[in-house]
Amino acid sequence: MNGGARNSEGAMLIPLSITLAIQILATMAALTVPVLAPEAARTTDLPGALVGVFIALVYVGAMLSTLASGNLVGRYGAIRVSQACLLLSGAGLAFAAGGTVWSMTVSALLIGFGYGPITPSSSHILARTTPAHRMGFLFSVKQTGVPLGGALAGLAVPPLVLLSNWQGAALAVGAACAVMALIAQVVRTGFDADRDPRRKVSLGGVMRPLAQVFAHRDIRNLAFCTFFLSAMQLCLTTYLVTYLTAEYGASLVTAGFVLSLSQFAGAGGRLLWGYAADRWKAPNLVLCLLAFAMAAASLITALFEPDWPLVVVIAVSMVFGATAIGWNGVYLARVAQLSPPGQAGMLTGGTLFFTYFGVVLGPPAFAALVGATGSFAAGYAGIGGVILLVGVVLLYAELKGKGRQ
Repeated sequence: MNGGARNSEGAMLIPLSITLAIQILATMAALTVPVLAPEAARTTDLPGALVGVFIALVYVGAMLSTLASGNLVGRYGAIRVSQACLLLSGAGLAFAAGGTVWSMTVSALLIGFGYGPITPSSSHILARTTPAHRMGFLFSVKQTGVPLGGALAGLAVPPLVLLSNWQGAALAVGAACAVMALIAQVVRTGFDADRDPRRKVSLGGVMRPLAQVFAHRDIRNLAFCTFFLSAMQLCLTTYLVTYLTAEYGASLVTAGFVLSLSQFAGAGGRLLWGYAADRWKAPNLVLCLLAFAMAAASLITALFEPDWPLVVVIAVSMVFGATAIGWNGVYLARVAQLSPPGQAGMLTGGTLFFTYFGVVLGPPAFAALVGATGSFAAGYAGIGGVILLVGVVLLYAELKGKGRQ
């Protein structure tokens, strides 16, 4: 019996490890250019502020490619698609080394095309290899690859710049993506055994994930909610440092330290909430509580004053990070649980279209509110209010679901 349990754990560990490593490299690739932006701006004619446009283009590419991921995974297999995604990301970083507006535009789109199918591919693998009662936690472990990839970009890319230059650093991360694609070939035969080479990939098929999402009410409702949750996540990570320096009065180093703590709290939160969703057997309730908690954290963040103790600001920011960054694994596991057999990748791709759309529109909407009011506090208060409404909607859906039972 113990031997069988060990074999079962091993059977889950291998797919989890490979999908986690792929997620880390894909996220690192997406965030390498933002890390390089100050040095690139110093040696080229590109203003550092364009990094916001770069990230927006990355997620536009991800929105488009995630819709195609279901058909691509069905025909070529999840590992083969992941390998192609890593190579696209590596190619995107090679274009970034060109240092021109057009090469950066191509870079952002290629990285986005590579980033979009990564999560649907991993969901396809994990949905086949993970017991239902462990999905929340293991999907959350895999999703820690996002903050870990961001942390790796922040830790590894600056030293690479010092060793060569910013172009060399971009090429080095691109090479790491290629190496990871090569490593993934080791497990490709087993994990891609369910692929169907006769499956057709067409433009009509690209729109099928959206149609499938709308055909499943619970999945559709989750997708709509993640539009707002992802917007909240990016508003936290994009503007917190600027807010703390401009209105709280923190130094850049201190503000960056607070942001890093919020990121680590997000990684820990993903594990904690995934475990709670499995333990309570109530992923919808966990998402509802997270929405209320991140709304409260955002509203309290809007109240920061220069005389507030730093320890309080850190505590609130860590709660903000643990909730606003920590929800993804629970959401992806829930989509996989609700999906018909073999369709987890396709439906994940369809829901991520809305998730990435929130990433594209959320920060600009936040910036517009800040521009209209002249206050970052108003931005955090505004989006906090929106997420509070999302929590109410999730709570209503949860209570209605309980009533149907």
